[in-house]
Order: sequence, then C-alpha cells, then structure tokens
Amino acid sequence: MHVVSRELVIETRQRRDIVNITDQVERVVRESGVRNGIVLVFLPHATAGLFANEDEPNIRRDYANLFERLVPASGDYHHNMIDNNADAHLLTTLYRQFYVFPVINGRLVRGTWQELFLADFDGPRSRRVVVLVMGE
Repeated sequence: MHVVSRELVIETRQRRDIVNITDQVERVVRESGVRNGIVLVFLPHATAGLFANEDEPNIRRDYANLFERLVPASGDYHHNMIDNNADAHLLTTLYRQFYVFPVINGRLVRGTWQELFLADFDGPRSRRVVVLVMGE
C-alpha cells in the first residue's frame, strides 16, 4: 500500500468564512500516484469544520445565514467569559473534522455538485488541513 500525506494551509479572510478546498485536495490525490484507495481530509482545529455540498453564490449566502440562525454570533454564552468565541466552538460541533472519499482510477470520487469546504467560525486565520491518501 502506498501512503502520501500533505498539509495544506488555508487562509481565511473573515470571522465566519467558507473556503472551497476541493481543488487542493484533488491536486494532492493526483500527485500521490494512488490509483485506487481512499483520501482522508482532517481538520485539526476546534473552531472550524468541514462540509461537502454545492458551491454556488446564493447557497453560500444561505450557509452564512444558517450558521447565524443555528448559533448566533452575539449569543449569551458562558465560554465567552474566557474567550469570546463560544459560537465558533458550538458551530464546530455541528460539522465534521474529517471526510473520507474514495479514490478510483486516480480521481477523487464525489457527487456531481459536491465540493469540499472548510468553514472557519473564528477567523481570519491560517488553517491547517491534513490530507492523507492511501491505496495502490
């Protein structure tokens, strides 16, 4: 079995930001030389998450509205007495820290409209994303 790991650095520009990382992950898969296997995408952060969905300007605004409806940034949270980012921690619990995708014939397998996003809830920051490709 062949195993390749890479670390991506994703720069976010605002407190709540959504960055499409699909192209970067696909590049790692291509460069790995793995033809058939899996890719693990892991986000080692407590105030950011991953999700897979469509990338379209109107749905991006809907994502932002959803984040605010689920966990308002200006909520009265106990953690804010320590660090003013409780909403970011709470939103992260609703999203994933990792995704696993199949790799078939050297390509990342995903749905027609499915893109992979990093959602930063406590930016702007530099976020690390670990990509591990395993297979033959």
